[in-house]
Amino acid sequence: MSLVDLDFIKQNITSDNGPEVPYIWSHGANKLHIGDGIVIYALIQQIRAKVCVCLGSGGGFIPRIMTQARRDLYMEGIFEGDDCEIWGTVGGTWVVDACNGVGGHVSWENEDSFYRTHFSPAFIKDTTENAYYNYFSLQNFKLDFVHIDADHSYEGVRKDFYLYSKLLSPGGIITLHDTDLRYEQALIVPENQKKDWDRFDGPGHLIKELEYSGEWNVIKLFNFGKCPGKPASTGLTIVQRSSEFEDYLSTTKVTL
Repeated sequence: MSLVDLDFIKQNITSDNGPEVPYIWSHGANKLHIGDGIVIYALIQQIRAKVCVCLGSGGGFIPRIMTQARRDLYMEGIFEGDDCEIWGTVGGTWVVDACNGVGGHVSWENEDSFYRTHFSPAFIKDTTENAYYNYFSLQNFKLDFVHIDADHSYEGVRKDFYLYSKLLSPGGIITLHDTDLRYEQALIVPENQKKDWDRFDGPGHLIKELEYSGEWNVIKLFNFGKCPGKPASTGLTIVQRSSEFEDYLSTTKVTL
């Protein structure tokens, strides 16, 4: 007996009712094990996150877990009211991806894809920067949970982080994917793919910056090398504004 419903997982979370969801290996997941996803699920449940945003997603793996965590909070009696996926009182999941081929193929772009028909995300087909300026900030969104997995260059991920962190609600959390520099450095790239390969060391270098800033609490969840021969996460890092800095912001007029 498992604490989680393994049949539901292998049909709806790690596969599209059969075909494996692309890129789950980068989360240390397989058909029955959701890897990083269990952390995302637990965080949303713990902080009661209603407004969840995922920047970049090749297979819809993390955003479908965001939605399931919110659905479960409703079924468990924690969230109450109208359970409409977007306009209800139990929040929503927003996914931003330009679907431009940078960083990999997006498997759920079509409206009739398994992910979109079963998990009903609010999908913004644009760059993360445009989405910030022309959607989220225009409507004065307050974000409870943000997962960053889009542009993996240092400049790109740094921009995403500092833009979307401006919209964090008090106690809100940002998670960043691909933050384990050891994994990035060890990964073998076939010779015929090197010309199209983009390094993904930007998130790992950003995390070092955040650790030294004093503004952010940083928790690195790395398991590369722990179980050799099994899938390992490319690195998941949890970031939350320190309580001291939040107190400072609440009592001081500061422009971020």
